[in-house]
Amino acid sequence: MRSSRVLFVAVILALTFYSCKKKGEKYFDQGEIHYNIDYIGHMGGLPKEALPKDLVISFKKDKFLFEMLSPFGNSGIVNLSNPEKSIYDTYFSLFTIRYFYAAEPNETFPGFEKMAGMEIKETSKTSIICGFNCKNAEVTFPFDREKVYNIWYTNEINVKNSNACTPFSQIDGVLMSFFFFLGPSELHFDAETVYKKEIPDETFERRKKFTRVSKEELNKLITKMTSL
Repeated sequence: MRSSRVLFVAVILALTFYSCKKKGEKYFDQGEIHYNIDYIGHMGGLPKEALPKDLVISFKKDKFLFEMLSPFGNSGIVNLSNPEKSIYDTYFSLFTIRYFYAAEPNETFPGFEKMAGMEIKETSKTSIICGFNCKNAEVTFPFDREKVYNIWYTNEINVKNSNACTPFSQIDGVLMSFFFFLGPSELHFDAETVYKKEIPDETFERRKKFTRVSKEELNKLITKMTSL
């Protein structure tokens, strides 16, 4: 009898999660978005199992933390944006290597040099992603203006400057489906779940135990990691 009740509760919880994933709760100002990562083309010699499997963005009003970490050795790249304290940091971890670069306001984070010169054109297309109404924009690059990349974003999450210091800083909305050229690699991100939850202010503080380096040095490390 007890096991039947446990099973019933588990089913109800599963259905609630599914419902939240589909409908979404709109216009909240803090929480998390979890994105699936799809790797396109060359990813160096890193085994697939060692690559980050998802991107998690934690947000609170105008503060954002982007975490893309490998399941092994806590290696990966983290971007932190905290305008209140003028913190715009990129953290790079590779096993025992721990470096960070502190950017200036409106400066693009390291690793995105290949995205220079891109053009963004907003369209009238719409979609629904995780229950949120989304707008579309088309992106092209100088090396091939014929190839068009699509990104999707929503204005139904109550935050500000969600793309500060990223290549998509001109997009006024939370990205739900997008891509990055990171070093020599192409990564595509699609939102899978959106959670409304309280995020502690400490989440957006500068990390300790990281050695500060120049942007050029961090660019080299990112390129090296994605070209292994």
